[in-house]
Amino acid sequence: MVCSVSICAGEIFELKAELNSDKKEKKKEAVKKVIASMTVGKDVSALFPDVVNCMQTDNLELKKLVYLYLMNYAKSQPDMAIMAVNTFVKDCEDANPLIRALAVRTMGCIRVDKITEYLCEPLRKCLKDEDPYVRKTAAVCVAKLHDINAQLVEDQGFLDTLKDLISDSNPMVVANAVAALSEIAESHPNSNLLDLNPQSINKLLTALNECTEWGQIFILDCLANYTPRDDRESQSICERVTPRLSHANSAVVLSAVKVLMKFMEMLPKDLDYYSTLLKKLAPPLVTLLSAEPELQYVALRNINLIVQKRPEILKHEMKVFFVKYNDPIYVKLEKLDIMIRLASQANIAQVLAELKEYATEVDVDFVRKAVRAIGRCAIKVEQSAERCVSTLLDLIQTKVNYVVQEAIVVIKDIFRKYPNKYESVIATLCENLDSLDEPEARAAMIWIVGEYAERIDNADELLESFLEGFHDESTQVQLQLLTAIVKLFLKKPTETQELVQQVLSLATQDSDNPDLRDRGYIYWRLLSTDPVAAKEVVLAEKPLISEETDLIEPTLLEELICHIGTLASVYHKPPSAFVEGSRGVMHKRLPARTGSGESTESPDVGAAGGSAPEAAPSIIPSQGDLLGDLLNLDMAPPTTSGPPPPSTGMQMGGMDLLGGGLDSLVGISHSVDPYAATPGQPVNPFWRRSDGILCLQVWLPAMKAKGLEISGTFARRAGVIQMELILTNKAMSVMTDFAIQFNRNSFGLAPAGPLQVLTPLGPNQTIEVSLPLSTVGPVMKMDPLNNLQVAVKNNIDVFYFSCQYPISMLFVEDGKMERQVFLATWKDIPNDNESQFQIKDCHLNSDVSTT
Repeated sequence: MVCSVSICAGEIFELKAELNSDKKEKKKEAVKKVIASMTVGKDVSALFPDVVNCMQTDNLELKKLVYLYLMNYAKSQPDMAIMAVNTFVKDCEDANPLIRALAVRTMGCIRVDKITEYLCEPLRKCLKDEDPYVRKTAAVCVAKLHDINAQLVEDQGFLDTLKDLISDSNPMVVANAVAALSEIAESHPNSNLLDLNPQSINKLLTALNECTEWGQIFILDCLANYTPRDDRESQSICERVTPRLSHANSAVVLSAVKVLMKFMEMLPKDLDYYSTLLKKLAPPLVTLLSAEPELQYVALRNINLIVQKRPEILKHEMKVFFVKYNDPIYVKLEKLDIMIRLASQANIAQVLAELKEYATEVDVDFVRKAVRAIGRCAIKVEQSAERCVSTLLDLIQTKVNYVVQEAIVVIKDIFRKYPNKYESVIATLCENLDSLDEPEARAAMIWIVGEYAERIDNADELLESFLEGFHDESTQVQLQLLTAIVKLFLKKPTETQELVQQVLSLATQDSDNPDLRDRGYIYWRLLSTDPVAAKEVVLAEKPLISEETDLIEPTLLEELICHIGTLASVYHKPPSAFVEGSRGVMHKRLPARTGSGESTESPDVGAAGGSAPEAAPSIIPSQGDLLGDLLNLDMAPPTTSGPPPPSTGMQMGGMDLLGGGLDSLVGISHSVDPYAATPGQPVNPFWRRSDGILCLQVWLPAMKAKGLEISGTFARRAGVIQMELILTNKAMSVMTDFAIQFNRNSFGLAPAGPLQVLTPLGPNQTIEVSLPLSTVGPVMKMDPLNNLQVAVKNNIDVFYFSCQYPISMLFVEDGKMERQVFLATWKDIPNDNESQFQIKDCHLNSDVSTT
């Protein structure tokens, strides 16, 4: 904000006299003085009438200076600004195109309603001016006018004129028209201002080769919002955009990468051009890393997203991400992260050698990250785990305090990933027990001692040493110590009874921390009431951890890929997370793959000699539309011949975003059933308790659903069929955005409402859900008749299982039927569905038969 500084009356008087001088040079120098005073914050608004009078000149430099003054003071003095309107209108018809463009641009920048009213007619003329410079300036002016008065722009038909300019012969006019329409479209996310079609796309691609670098960015960003009709059109656009990868401007390169990353989704992976495109994407990304550090950082943040989506692009470029001695810390950390993402069995040796070198640097933060990176390598590349552990032990031998502590933290994670494999290093870790002073390292060491207490002879002594300063420890260490001592007690009850009583007393009676106290009471009650149950709970098998936990959630990653080259790709957050104001933010997503040549990600379907094409795996849509899209899928079974049956449900946006229903999503035919029951599952799953209530069954084991376990049963209450579900998260990440859908089935069972999971399901949490069912869904005969195929979606993936419901659930409580209704229903049964049998040697009269 510029502070207003007063200017003396004498100076004002002198400037006034010079502004009204007959000499042009003196007048120009006076205006320059006014602008100089205005620039340093002096209030020269008293000279408004005198400066406006200087507009009547042929001197372009003087006119620019006066216009600059007007833009600054028109808002504070709107009544006086009206004095300049006639000159603006006159300048818009000047013979010099520069003056015409200058006049219309200045009028667009003066945010005064009274002037806006006079702007419409000159703007309309300038939009159709014979000079392209005037037209391109007028195009941007429409966006500015729309920001001031959107209704006026729509009423005057300027939006239609802007759309016509996309077909202009001058590439810069096209670029500015696209920029203006994109700007306007951002404030109206649901409008279809940029109604792109193959013809307009062709015009944009033609203009792309001839306009300036910033014009190219506008056009490329516009192309990124287009969804091609098929893979051929997608390939054609990619071929014409690819030359932009060699542009000197890094913003053009990133915009081109964004377009190619999006359109590659529609290309079959077995296409030769697909592999060629992957190779062409690597060099420009590598070149971006030779720029100054700030640009390197932006490039690295974008590369981080690209590597998560398509690591094959840069899998042979590991060396360019090796850290240089003079890299700033923010560049070093980003490079380190990307190195881990690109680590594989082929390059792990050189990556580990590099990381070991980094661990001897002087920058403490960087050294810590390097040590953690070694642990991540061990978790990601199983074949390298032993070498990583050996490297970590070498680092521990250096006795550098912070290196030792970080190494112990990552070794704990390695133990979680590979249980009972590297326990031989525990002795080395215990030697460094006294040097640990950071809470995370102390907690990790305590966890290791508690987890492998049966293999450590003096485990009780080690844990007792921590217990001496229990109240001085952080909450993280206290909680870990409590759990470790309880584990030790369950493994060696006779030797550690006094120790466990001591820690339970400290946690429950002497602690003010509610988390610690609650956990202590739970352990105390478990141990005192049912030691066997306590052992099952505390010593239960833990889920394995994976390196994938730090990856960006898939739907968010797809949205960020669509925002490459913007702030969203640097923050790694969607625009809605940091863009404030009234403007709506459009959620973007990658297009569904349309190619039929997928052979690497789908299981084989046809028999030998069969030529039926496989359905490609489709991209899960963005978070905002997942529920609607999933609930509108056409879930018809695949057929071996003929066209697929028409969908009974309305498709979102005119297409099935998961591509061909549930069966084609995983590329299977009826010979491979995604809903197949778990081996060993009984044929009749309806186990009843003695009181007749159906017992829960595990329908979807956690190992088949990335940690999500689904158990359930069926019930009928107050005339409504209920599907009782218990969802358990046995993974390490939070699960959200649940939705459910049934395949067509014998009795038309379908969810009567959405799956009500209102809160995120955290790790090791369980939630009970009751889903009401209706019988108005699409019908298809199943085998067995009561088989139900179910799809459940969450933020991680879509999962499939099958279950069987008891036929009794379909029976109404009052089974009476009117005689006429019964007869009419009986007659409606087709003859093909009727079977007749003759019963012989049955000596009964009609009365007896009735009873």
